[in-house]
Amino acid sequence: MYYLQDNTMESNLIESRKQQIKQLADLMIANEDGSTIVGNGKDIVREAPGVTISHEFADSIYLRRMDLKKDNLVVGAIHKHLHIWFLLEGHVTIAKKEGVEDYIAPCYVVSSPGDQRVIFANEDSIFVNIHKNPTNTKDIDEIEKNIVAMNQKEFQEYIKNKKI
Repeated sequence: MYYLQDNTMESNLIESRKQQIKQLADLMIANEDGSTIVGNGKDIVREAPGVTISHEFADSIYLRRMDLKKDNLVVGAIHKHLHIWFLLEGHVTIAKKEGVEDYIAPCYVVSSPGDQRVIFANEDSIFVNIHKNPTNTKDIDEIEKNIVAMNQKEFQEYIKNKKI
């Protein structure tokens, strides 16, 4: 038996999925109407019909809770850091560069830098991201600037300038 590991094929699939997510985001932005599709691609959406965002803080931790009503679709920003997300209630289908998966609460996932998710709520769901917040700021604009990029160009610039 022969086994050939083809990293090139996997890399091509990942790049293709990243492009598909970008195309979906671009299509949604182009058709943004303020009610059924919300978001301009430049700013994080903090409220929309069927999606409620809330925030909690603990010592050096920022928690972002997203309550999703059934049949809502969210294209998330690109995460800059390793973090953990939890699905506390519900059932979601998530597409990201590695593929498409169903998640049924309760569950959690460790999310890598560069991850961008398209989340579809198959039923009412509660989705929670846990991020580091080393300055303990409660300024949501500052936190978002530190934890996410709005596009691949911004993410690659962050990686290039990141202090190791």
